[in-house]
Amino acid sequence: MTNTEGADSKAKLEEFASDIVSDISAGKNPKFTATARTRSNITYDAKKGYLSLGNAKEERSFLNVAQSKRFMQTIAIAAKCHKFVEENLHTTIRGLYYQLKYSLGEDVDENIFNEQAESNPLIEDLEVSLNMRREDLNLNANRKGVLSGNVKIIDTFGNEKLEIDASKMGRSGWAIPSDVDNDIKFVDVKAKYVLVVEKDALWQRLNEDGFWRKENIILISPQGQAARGTRRLIRKLADMGLPVYVFNDGDAWGWYIYWTIKTGSMNLAYIGSDIATPEAKFIGVTMSDIEHYDFLKNMTMKASEVDLKRAQEMLAYPWINRHKEWVEELKKVLVTKKKLEQDTLQGPRLTFVDDYIRDKIKRGEFLP
Repeated sequence: MTNTEGADSKAKLEEFASDIVSDISAGKNPKFTATARTRSNITYDAKKGYLSLGNAKEERSFLNVAQSKRFMQTIAIAAKCHKFVEENLHTTIRGLYYQLKYSLGEDVDENIFNEQAESNPLIEDLEVSLNMRREDLNLNANRKGVLSGNVKIIDTFGNEKLEIDASKMGRSGWAIPSDVDNDIKFVDVKAKYVLVVEKDALWQRLNEDGFWRKENIILISPQGQAARGTRRLIRKLADMGLPVYVFNDGDAWGWYIYWTIKTGSMNLAYIGSDIATPEAKFIGVTMSDIEHYDFLKNMTMKASEVDLKRAQEMLAYPWINRHKEWVEELKKVLVTKKKLEQDTLQGPRLTFVDDYIRDKIKRGEFLP
């Protein structure tokens, strides 16, 4: 984090604390207000193409039996984050939990936090209240995601400014950090598009083939569900004018991963504009692929109850059922009770997946 960014974070935290101190000094009930993160306050804007929070507000106060503990816990988190920012030190959300796992006092048999499940949602409350991302509060999550391609990363880490060339990372690729904003810049981005591959195994297959080099693309795997850092990176690359194509399984998990990349998710609707990429396209695999590739007829799997339930739920989402192509795809799954995994494309030969992706993009055959 640069000095300017750290100063902004510190100032916001101090303003937050100052308002609470002012309430106490005036003999008022100390409180803070944040946008409600309830499901009823989550909206989908068709023009913007992502999920976001509405205008409903909720108040947290100390002199409220139902809220006093959560109020105190939130203040404790804010105080620790202020210390982290002031010292220019970072920790994970797990590390923060352990920093606050202590007793309220010698005569009080009660810890501030007993489980991390208590602290995580309060970090999100603080993000909403301060209109900041947790990464700006020097809180990180575990790294998840990997990248290869013609892009250089300037990473200011500690007292060093490092230049990382993602085209020279070999078989491992560049591990995507949870914070891709503070002290990180992406330069010399020379690619035609971004390809996001759900499974790390398929990413390794394409990386070994040098697919990203042959096609001049940026190859990313979120390694399953995309973490915030990976989704934020995809958004940043899209902002640079790069098309984004997503290559997933044709099942409940693959669909979910795609839609969280495209429209964001309900639990992170408060940062939807930062992590959603509405312009993303779904390459596949899709049930309609069976009509174009004969060998896939013998490669289908029985759709699980979870797959079928998820397909039915998705048909009710307005951000999905507005696309007739997705309605048709999901109905095919419900009628046939079958699904496809992206790994099936290795059936004819290991390198067939390269041809599949290349052909799909060339023909523009993807779901919106």
